[in-house]
Amino acid sequence: MAMNYRGTTALITGASAGLGVEFASQFAARGADVVLVARREDRLRDLAGRLAREHSVTATPIPLDLATPDAATRLREELEGRGIRIQTLVNNAGFGMRGALVDADAARTAEMVQVNVATLTALTREFLPDLVAAGTGALVGVASTAAYQPCPNMAVYGATKAFVLSLTEAIAYETRGSGLRVLAVSPGATRTEFFEVVGTWDASVGRFETSEQVVTRALRELDRPNGRASFVSGRLNAVASTLARLMPRRLTLAASGRVLQ
Repeated sequence: MAMNYRGTTALITGASAGLGVEFASQFAARGADVVLVARREDRLRDLAGRLAREHSVTATPIPLDLATPDAATRLREELEGRGIRIQTLVNNAGFGMRGALVDADAARTAEMVQVNVATLTALTREFLPDLVAAGTGALVGVASTAAYQPCPNMAVYGATKAFVLSLTEAIAYETRGSGLRVLAVSPGATRTEFFEVVGTWDASVGRFETSEQVVTRALRELDRPNGRASFVSGRLNAVASTLARLMPRRLTLAASGRVLQ
């Protein structure tokens, strides 16, 4: 049975594009008020206006750079100042970089680790007590199929997504029985702005999914009374991720290296 989130508030990071927009749209369609967090204020305001009109919910845009070390604290203070309490947190914000680490820009690499790992962890720690106390919403971590094997030429990105997967699964166990639904979502190649940032590859990256497909599957998984702590979106992606876990590590590394060269 589909969960009804009416009367709750969902905070979605990276809400200005791609999966973030879709998570915000689908939670709003189920009755949740939404807090939209990203850097691009114009996009957030446009999305907030649309969701309020279409779903009669309160949509609050909060422009914030999650690459700053104090972003989680600042966001918590902003919400407290507005009298907003959240019951659902979607840790969606993140980005990747393509190329060998030896050639990578040090500052940009540090920003990626800050957004994908440090701020995500800080946000989770800031809001997790409220989520557990409410027991009516969800904690979602957007990982990636990159979490299931080393990723040469996207080494740090893959490692950050492995962190998101491990962290979210562990929290699912720690909070079992609380009523909070916790889920790590691992999309494969998805038609978002992600590939505009890192560049594109040939067909070896696999068949592209849409943001709607990924988010619909994620919310369907959250609907299950005893749902999994994590899942890979798309049947072929799930098979590939399973094989990556079962193959000898050196073979997995070699295969991944060929795909991401």
